[in-house]
Amino acid sequence: MSEIPEDLKYSESHEWVRLEEDGIVTIGITDHAQEALGDLVFVELPNKGNILNTEDACGVVESVKAASDIFSPITGEVIEVNLTVPDAPELVNESPYGKGWLFKLKPTENSDLDKLLAYDGYERFLEAEE
Repeated sequence: MSEIPEDLKYSESHEWVRLEEDGIVTIGITDHAQEALGDLVFVELPNKGNILNTEDACGVVESVKAASDIFSPITGEVIEVNLTVPDAPELVNESPYGKGWLFKLKPTENSDLDKLLAYDGYERFLEAEE
């Protein structure tokens, strides 16, 4: 079973969201997603300053067996990207909720954050997908 931290929110496209104390959100792909993809060999991230809407394709993760779009789980402005990940995509496999985070957004007022799945909802979603 994939690791599903209880303090995060999740999208049905397998991105996770961590709401930081300053109101910024950190985003990455879930442990389930990186396991399904296998060893990552390429990561393309959105550009700092991009304005993303919920469900916008904003990047790509590619493994030896598949490529998958990264979707913005909420609406907001990209204020930071993890510049380490494109040069070391294996960080996403090794630490999807830590060093393998992808980008940070400053959410808009109507960001859709409340529409994301909590831990138990994402767990049920994964069970239904199998």
